[in-house]
Amino acid sequence: MTDTCMPPRQSFLVGAVRDTAAVARRNLIGLYRVPQLLIFVLVQPVIFVVLFRYVFGGALALAQVTPYPYVDFLMPGIFVQTVVFGAIGTAIGITTDIQSGMLERFRALPMRRTAFLTGRTLSDLVRNMAVMALITGVGFAVGFRIHTNPIAFTLGILLVLLFAYVLSWLFALEGLLLRDPESAQAAAFPVMAPLVFASSAFIPVTTMPSWLQGFAKYQPVSVTASAVRALVLGGPTANYVLQSLAWCAGIVAVCAPLAVWYYRRAV
Repeated sequence: MTDTCMPPRQSFLVGAVRDTAAVARRNLIGLYRVPQLLIFVLVQPVIFVVLFRYVFGGALALAQVTPYPYVDFLMPGIFVQTVVFGAIGTAIGITTDIQSGMLERFRALPMRRTAFLTGRTLSDLVRNMAVMALITGVGFAVGFRIHTNPIAFTLGILLVLLFAYVLSWLFALEGLLLRDPESAQAAAFPVMAPLVFASSAFIPVTTMPSWLQGFAKYQPVSVTASAVRALVLGGPTANYVLQSLAWCAGIVAVCAPLAVWYYRRAV
């Protein structure tokens, strides 16, 4: 199918929005109809909150690694960690569609070619919004408190969702390159684990060995967690927020065009 099969140019934007919304709706319905996947998406973040709050939190609180209650330090990191680990769902969803032949069906329809990718990333953003709402409620239930104000907290959540959307494009590219769910999952973990655990998500960077601090301080998970933490707990904010936005802009500027190009080339 070529662009000559598409509606007139003046309706391009309308058609792209309509097709993106249709693909996103289809993905969300699929998530709802697979209870095992829905439970995994919602339960896994809750397990992390409880695990770090009550298993590791006591030891870290005794060590006094932060001037705040550890749960208040922890939750911004949990927000970021949740969307990082959840981003693998984008790659798995895309590779599953590739293996099932769904891309060939989309190809036969009079729809925008890029709607497959934009619809997938949009549906994953909606999923992340639901997960963030759940984790926020669980956080408040286990003692998390805001030290700034609701506006700053809302901005922090929006920054996490922006970071989640950017990661969706990164893992969309990975899915298109690997084209197999098992391979996509196996390849993602060696990348995600160092970014999450060698970061400021759970402990301050200053408690790490000196040779690791340089990487941990400036990598995207750390600066995003630190930006959200500054918005929630107070303190210098602009530097971390600007670094996080710079990482987001850089990742999406590289990954989104590559994903679109590879998708057009692949299908």
